[in-house]
Amino acid sequence: MLFFDGHCDVLWKMWMNSEKYIFYEEENPSLDVTYDRLRQGRVYFQTFAIFVPDHVPKLQKLDAALKQIDYFYEQVLDEGKRIKLVTDQEDLLPESPQPRLALLSLEGADALQGELAYLRLFYHLGVRQVGLTWNYANEVADGIGEKRGGGLTEFGHQFVQEMKRLGMVLDVSHLSVRGFWDVIEHYDLPTIASHSNCQAICSHERNLSDNQILALIAKKGLMGITFVPSFVHEMENEARIDHILKHIEHICSLGGEDIICFGSDFDGIDHKIPNLEHAGQVGYLVEALSRYYPEHLIQKWTWENGYSFYKKHLPAKNR
Repeated sequence: MLFFDGHCDVLWKMWMNSEKYIFYEEENPSLDVTYDRLRQGRVYFQTFAIFVPDHVPKLQKLDAALKQIDYFYEQVLDEGKRIKLVTDQEDLLPESPQPRLALLSLEGADALQGELAYLRLFYHLGVRQVGLTWNYANEVADGIGEKRGGGLTEFGHQFVQEMKRLGMVLDVSHLSVRGFWDVIEHYDLPTIASHSNCQAICSHERNLSDNQILALIAKKGLMGITFVPSFVHEMENEARIDHILKHIEHICSLGGEDIICFGSDFDGIDHKIPNLEHAGQVGYLVEALSRYYPEHLIQKWTWENGYSFYKKHLPAKNR
């Protein structure tokens, strides 16, 4: 069974220490997501986030993001022999597990420094998805960690309009609640929550309310159930694979079986759920799902929902 993962932070780790973190390392890997571990877990579609930490000075954020893109091209892409960058609908046709597929996503627009020209530049470099914020405010919007809880700024509205014109996917994970509703209510563009769970099951601020989940369902979006222990269970040290299933069951109870996928956040988390500690172990999650759900639903959640979403919403070739 093929697996789609909508979020990992490999490029951030490579940027921090490219000598320590090696994507094609087979023995004693230091990354949660390596080529060998993708192969072990049958992960055939992986989204690679470009994440610049909040502590990086503002004028250095663009440099950090560009270097992460360079690491992707130089150390991950491998001339397209083993990893293929997906930038348009045709890259997903015909459906084939070889080579493995990769999508570039910008996690937080901070690096773009309030410039639409930089958004277009990142598009030309292969980025097809943008999460507007990390946890804090930037030129586009407030993140979920901002106490004031502001929505899109005036520039933020221009930014989303330009994303729509380019044919990009918008990621609402980390976005403030007000920002979420600004996006949902004012813009018709493909929308996902790449790595968020259900507040009804675990009340972490990064998780989504039922109303937010219902909005994603109505929009025919995508929701990546994440493996971050503190998003899975109120007592993060007690989080187990079976607790992830509670989030899936809750989304299904809202009518959302068609939006479910997974967004691991591997390489972005220090604490791990037992037996779900790297990409090579996602088979344990599939095994747990198989105890409760029929195969056709498991295939939807592990592969078809994610694959079909991007097959539909990525821009056409040579647009």
